[in-house]
Amino acid sequence: FNQTSYDYYFKPKPGDLIEIFRVGYKHWAIYIGSGFVVHLGAVPPQMKLMGVVMKEKLEDVVGGDRWRINNYLDKKHKPQQIYTIVKQAVGFIGTRLPYNLVSSNCEHFATDLRYGKSTSLQVGGQRKTERSFRSAAEIRVSRLRSAHSNKTALHHETSSKHYIYHHHTRNMKH
Repeated sequence: FNQTSYDYYFKPKPGDLIEIFRVGYKHWAIYIGSGFVVHLGAVPPQMKLMGVVMKEKLEDVVGGDRWRINNYLDKKHKPQQIYTIVKQAVGFIGTRLPYNLVSSNCEHFATDLRYGKSTSLQVGGQRKTERSFRSAAEIRVSRLRSAHSNKTALHHETSSKHYIYHHHTRNMKH
């Protein structure tokens, strides 16, 4: 038994996509280190489905289900830098986002953090769906942040993705 090779294949590294096998579907999260993942969970308030980005222990999210590291798009898309992936993931913690099984699910969220491009292979018979998850998410996040910082939402929406990302992660205290 070689612990080093075991850790290489089975111990997640920050920025890794975690695929969790639930009954009937797969749940996705991004590993951020120290045993924690960030993931988009669906919560249905009234009739509108929303998701909330949560930071939880990997073992708590997995529960009794099977899981694996699955950076399945690494050959197709270059992953963002680990620092960027983790910083963006942490910056989204506590944020409420629209949740839609077809266009903005937990897999879209996790792949968008890793690759800067949101993709889901598990959506209804389609090979994959890609959309600009970031733009809608960033606008909502910027509105949230602007409410906290008393700056106008318009200013944030017209700012670059880079500015919004740095602005909202800088203001998060964890």
